Order: sequence, then structure tokens, then C-alpha cells
Amino acid sequence: MEFSSVNTIWVLLGAVLVFLMQAGFAILEAGLTRAKNAGNIVMKNMMDFCIGAVIFWIVGFGIMFGSATGIFGGIDFFAKGNYSDILPSGVPFSAYFIFQTVFCGTAATIVSGAMAERTKFSAYCIYSLLISMIVYPVSGHWIWGGGWLSQLGFHDFAGSTTVHVCGGCAALIGAKTLGPRIGKYDKNGNSRVIQGHNLIFAALGIFVLWFCWFGFNGCSTVGMDTDELIKSAANIFVNTNLSAAVAGCTTMLFTWFRYEKPDVSMTL
Repeated sequence: MEFSSVNTIWVLLGAVLVFLMQAGFAILEAGLTRAKNAGNIVMKNMMDFCIGAVIFWIVGFGIMFGSATGIFGGIDFFAKGNYSDILPSGVPFSAYFIFQTVFCGTAATIVSGAMAERTKFSAYCIYSLLISMIVYPVSGHWIWGGGWLSQLGFHDFAGSTTVHVCGGCAALIGAKTLGPRIGKYDKNGNSRVIQGHNLIFAALGIFVLWFCWFGFNGCSTVGMDTDELIKSAANIFVNTNLSAAVAGCTTMLFTWFRYEKPDVSMTL
């Protein structure tokens, strides 16, 4: 294969930006939880990626991108197989591998906020291991690895289903299993606000995530060597920015009308 410097740099830039989302999630969640739990939530976000990166390398990548069946990719320890048929044009395997690794880490870390302040750390480490080893790779194989959904014509650009539905469903199951935080509801069932300890942290986390989304979405073109890809990436950047801005405006106005003042944490 003849490597393309511009495509490889673009994929590696995307990998770096998606990795930085781990920092965004950690800062956001630490800011929106109570000070006594800040260390716990930061450690969970850290280990999401540490555990996930290792196990995805050992077994997850093979399960996701192998070609054994439409349901399950295959067992390929340490990703030593031949994956030339899935590589973007002019991109070496190692660049594509780290790009997929950081997407796996993002799917795992989505759950930490939904289960904040009520998950034992050791149990959460087991969760990180399982989602990165089995849950994400298997569902990812169905969509991006040539599995049964892909064979039916299912298309997912930038992981709205592969990453976020996977992580979101795991978060929903975890939150439902754990139930609300202690003190969230009074004896009559009325909801109480549990204030985060640092809105500045939360805001910084949001801006980090917003910044990283340009890489998450834009760099998912996995190439910049044609006029079509250049135009596509530029449009994706515009759409990414507008969607976040409109969502912020909508939530601010809703909370302003609902509570007679704009709610900072909800808007963030």
C-alpha cells in the first residue's frame, strides 16, 4: 500500500481529539458531582480508557473487525491479522487501530456520568472490561465490521449508533439497576436538586467536548485527499457546531420559561 500523508495525519488528528473527550467527560462529570465524589468519578474516567485500550488491543479489535460470521468477528489476539480490506485509502493499520481504540473508549466512558456517585469502583472496572472486550466490539461488528446490520445496508457515520446507542443503552441499564442517588427524592417522591460542586469545571468540560466533536465527526471522513472529502469535512464541521449551539439555545430558553431563570447546569 502507498501511504497518504494527508489522510494519515487526518485520521491521527481525529484520534487525538476523540481521546481528549476523556478529559472533557472527566471535567464535566467531576464538576456536576459533589466534591466528595470527584476523585471517584475522575478515576473511573481514567480507567475507562486504560482498561478499554488494553483489552480492545488484546481481543476487542479482532471481534469487531474480523470476518468469521455476521454476528461475531473472530478471535485475533493483539490484532495481528490482515485487515487491509477495511483500511481507509493510504492509511496504515496502526493509525486506523488507534482511531478505533479511542472510539471504543468513548463508548465506555458515556456510562460513568449516568452511574455517578453510586457505583463501587471495582464493579465499574469490571464493567469497563466487559464493554470494551465484548459489548462494544460485537455490536460494532454488526455495523462497522461487515456484520449482519451492515449486510442489510445499515449505515452509521461517526458512530451515532455504534458508539452512542451502545454506550447510552449501557448507561440506561446501569442507571435503572442502581436507582437514584440517596437523597434525590423526598418521602413524598418529589425530586430534589443535588448540586454539583464546581460549575466552572462543568463548563470547561463542555467546551472541551464541543472542541473534540469536530474531530469525532469531521475526521470520520478518514480522508482529505479529494475535493469531495474536503467539502464533506467542512460541512460536517458546520453542522456539528450549529447542532451544539442550537441545543444550548433551546435548553436555555426552555429552562428560562420553565423555572423563570436560565438553568446553568441544564444548559451545559
